[in-house]
Amino acid sequence: MRRVLLAIVAMALLTFGSSVAFADTLERLRETGVIKIGIREDAIPFSYLTGAGEPAGYTVNLCAAVVARFRTEPGLEALEIEYVPVETEDRFAAVAEHRIDLLCGATTVTLARRELIDFSLPIFVTGGSLLYRANGPQTFEELGGYSIAVRKATTMRETLDSLLSKFNVNAAVIEVDDHDDGIAKLASGEVAAYFADRAILSGLIGPEHIAAGVKLSDVLLSYEPYALAMAKGDDEFRLAVDRAISRIYRSREIEDIYRGTFGERAPGQLLEALYILNSLPE
Repeated sequence: MRRVLLAIVAMALLTFGSSVAFADTLERLRETGVIKIGIREDAIPFSYLTGAGEPAGYTVNLCAAVVARFRTEPGLEALEIEYVPVETEDRFAAVAEHRIDLLCGATTVTLARRELIDFSLPIFVTGGSLLYRANGPQTFEELGGYSIAVRKATTMRETLDSLLSKFNVNAAVIEVDDHDDGIAKLASGEVAAYFADRAILSGLIGPEHIAAGVKLSDVLLSYEPYALAMAKGDDEFRLAVDRAISRIYRSREIEDIYRGTFGERAPGQLLEALYILNSLPE
């Protein structure tokens, strides 16, 4: 996977030239008056489209708040957002090729990815977990001999392999194209579990799934820190994004953004700590 991403970035650089040509993102935004925000259409509750086709979700709303902070800067007062849908497989190429200025989905920060693109301060923390059927295996260790579905081209795919090795669980891995496919395979009995970010799973599982005997594990099996992604080499733009995020945290505006997505459910001590630790002083 890492080699594929490196190849994509290398091709982008050959096609579009040195990243220096794109280094001054803020100046380009002043000239065009438009910032291109990459969104996912199916990463509920972080980035998705409503029934009316409008972008929504925790990360989408956070990015809108970041842009609102940009508008307080000279030359950016009229900055408009252009939302650009991206797929799981091409989202990092869209960043590297400057088709989008900021990736606002459900993107886990890894060291390998940091070789290819830049990331903002952390914006959320979650972890891998499982959807089970009530009449099937009830723990990760019990999945030996069964099949587990996971979305392809995600960190969850690699994490699942690691966990299977760590816990010595001999289970078949079935890759799926999207969350709906994974949940459908679970409901039909084709797989015994569906592995994904727990925060996303909690937004996907509805009353109809619960009535059908699907349940969400309380256990986090991995650590997944989310951040906004942008092209490498523009320290000024990254600092502007981080400054906006820190101000959003310090002002507690983040509480409204969180409640707008997750309601009155408490964010938990780990996420609260993330907000505090990244409320950086000026």
